[in-house]
Amino acid sequence: MELEGKIIQINPLQSGEGKNGTWKKQEFIVETKSQYPKKVCITAWGDKIDQFNLKNNEDVKVSIEIESREFNSRWYTDVKAWKVEKAGGAGYDSSEPEILPPSMDPPLDEVPF
Repeated sequence: MELEGKIIQINPLQSGEGKNGTWKKQEFIVETKSQYPKKVCITAWGDKIDQFNLKNNEDVKVSIEIESREFNSRWYTDVKAWKVEKAGGAGYDSSEPEILPPSMDPPLDEVPF
């Protein structure tokens, strides 16, 4: 799934220790470009944080995975970025959204987070 918009906020880097070692994540807010703009909080994990090199007020196209999980009878939803294309970059065309066939989506267990 893809989302296009402008980065309006980048939250501080978070890190910690888990059963699989050290982890780090950074959340950023994208405001969509539509008649009724929406704000979406997206999370970048691990090495993707440095790779994406995000900046406020950049127009981006973000490839995302959406996943929900239950904890104590409550549901929590994560929106994780696995690819970010910046306006003016190779492959970025805001006039026509790219729609990948389902077979092109990476399997959930192989997303490098």
